[in-house]
Amino acid sequence: MQDAYGRNIEYLRISLTDKCNLRCRYCMPKDGIRVLSHEEILTSGEIVRIASVMHDMGVRKVRLTGGEPLVRRGITDFVRELAEIPDISIAMTSNGVMLGEFAEELKEAGLSSVNVSLDTLNEETFIKLTGRDELKSVLKGIDSAMDAGLKVKLNCVPIKGINDDEIPELTRYAGEHGIPLRFIELMPIGCGVSYKGVPTDELLKRLKKEYGEAKAVSLDKVMNGDVSGPVVYYEFEAYKGMIGFISPITHNFCDGCNRARLTAEGFLKLCLYHSRGIDLKMAVRRGITDNELAKLISEAILNKPKSHSFGQEGDGDHRKMVQIGG
Repeated sequence: MQDAYGRNIEYLRISLTDKCNLRCRYCMPKDGIRVLSHEEILTSGEIVRIASVMHDMGVRKVRLTGGEPLVRRGITDFVRELAEIPDISIAMTSNGVMLGEFAEELKEAGLSSVNVSLDTLNEETFIKLTGRDELKSVLKGIDSAMDAGLKVKLNCVPIKGINDDEIPELTRYAGEHGIPLRFIELMPIGCGVSYKGVPTDELLKRLKKEYGEAKAVSLDKVMNGDVSGPVVYYEFEAYKGMIGFISPITHNFCDGCNRARLTAEGFLKLCLYHSRGIDLKMAVRRGITDNELAKLISEAILNKPKSHSFGQEGDGDHRKMVQIGG
């Protein structure tokens, strides 16, 4: 399945819910949002059907997001049902709070990997960032995921004046646990416009002072046959492990974008920034056939924007990140 620019769309991010058990400052307003009703979100069966049709069209990997995907009732049964699609890789992005409870059964159900958001190792900063005292639960969840045999990666969004002084501590934690750590540039979406992120080049400069010279790692070595994302990994002279950078602002990677997003309410979103896409929920609920659904998706993919337009006027999605899907 290709878009109008010849990019192969093989990666589908599925938001299972807009509910979350944290209140991360750059993702959700302090007072929360109006969450979708049960009737407004896709059922598990509808999600699996859409994923199956898109798999037949070339999608090889799905990533379950939210909100927080683990707050969705029946998550393990859903993963098990999704895993019945042949030769599909199932990953998840989680805040880790409930991961200790679900890690083993998720692995057994067919989940292969989990990316855990970890912006700080300081309890006071964690509460300041998330509005909840759950750091111990997150760290327990990371340990449980590793014990269960899931591939674990850590995601950190450095924010100036909040957690950017913790870069050395976070890298040491990841290195000691043998977990790849990825730094993600803060995107000016929703609540994120109120904060200032740290550019990748600045982070690299800091890390080189700490760990010596850096060398980019080939994707073949990192992905081991898995569908690649936008991350660029580096190895450092005096650091055990890999540190990755996802740089949508300073190092635009749109020319290699291989993904689409399915929001919790069933909207096939073609770009994280842009609002364009198509409502698949209404199509599915009016009785469309799989062939008709595939045609609808294919036509929509041809309208995938060439690039995001962060920092410019345009058809940006003005919702909060938790409503769009991480």
